[in-house]
Amino acid sequence: LFGLCPNCHARSLFETPTQLALRCEECGCDLGALERGGRFVGLLTMAIAAALIVAAISLDNVIQPPIWLMLIAWTCVTVGAVIMGLRSYKAFWVYVSFERSAEGDQSKADAS
Repeated sequence: LFGLCPNCHARSLFETPTQLALRCEECGCDLGALERGGRFVGLLTMAIAAALIVAAISLDNVIQPPIWLMLIAWTCVTVGAVIMGLRSYKAFWVYVSFERSAEGDQSKADAS
């Protein structure tokens, strides 16, 4: 969530709120090579949307706030939830890729 580089732990993992940087500005780690792509980003976004729709309908049934309040509140919640979900998903896969590449490098060094 904080966008820390897996190599040096500087806050340089993301260029924009949801776009990964190609390189770490501090250590030069190639983050673009660690990105696994957006295989399931659409499914993640749909799951977040489904959960928020259920929450909005439930809240509307219980409290029944004015429609303008619901629009403002759920717009902010939706944008925040999608950004946090995408950041978590992308950071998770970058860290998994980094660990796998580090294990591969270690096994190559052990074989030598």
